[in-house]
Amino acid sequence: MTAAPSASRLKLRVTVADTWVPLAMEAPPFETVAQLKARALASARIDASRAAEYEVKLGGAHIADESRTLEAAGVRQGAALIVLASRRRPVR
Repeated sequence: MTAAPSASRLKLRVTVADTWVPLAMEAPPFETVAQLKARALASARIDASRAAEYEVKLGGAHIADESRTLEAAGVRQGAALIVLASRRRPVR
């Protein structure tokens, strides 16, 4: 059995707000939002145990149900997502 062609993978730009470094990521449309968030946090060297402290936004809108697939959540080819802390930190 051969792997699915790369054309079926979404090319995304995911920014973790703690670093503000855009990550070029690829994901199959059937990957969940939670799985993508976990991979993005790992790339930013944020412990996976803290994943519940972060939320994902697409086009400025919070994706509330992270168990949905990227496709079901409306994530399309070339989309830009932001992973940021659910609670804002005070500016000092």
